[in-house]
Amino acid sequence: MTNSIQSQVLSIVADLENGARCESCTECGADLGKSSFCPECEAHNPDTLSGFDYIADVLDINWILNSNREFKGARILVAFGGPNIWIDTDKQTVEGTWWNESFTASYSKDEMDIEGACAELFEC
Repeated sequence: MTNSIQSQVLSIVADLENGARCESCTECGADLGKSSFCPECEAHNPDTLSGFDYIADVLDINWILNSNREFKGARILVAFGGPNIWIDTDKQTVEGTWWNESFTASYSKDEMDIEGACAELFEC
């Protein structure tokens, strides 16, 4: 297994458990650097992304449903093409695969409430 797959998966697990840092302005998209105030539009930005902000740029979402077609969780494709990385909110795992190699890690808390954002998006 390459260190790259493992480090990328563990980085995503850390983001899930601690909240991913907001790096660009939610109003105008400008780079925030290490500040929470935008240098372009002067808007105040949160320190961490919301679940909706996090899933805004995902590549695919596969819904996990029960037999009554009710939301149970989601598989979210967050990286593609080397390695492919999926977040599974039902199993609370992050899985990375690249060719014949794979690495999976569990997470215990969803600080950004990504599962809640997916559930709300599914209900739309």
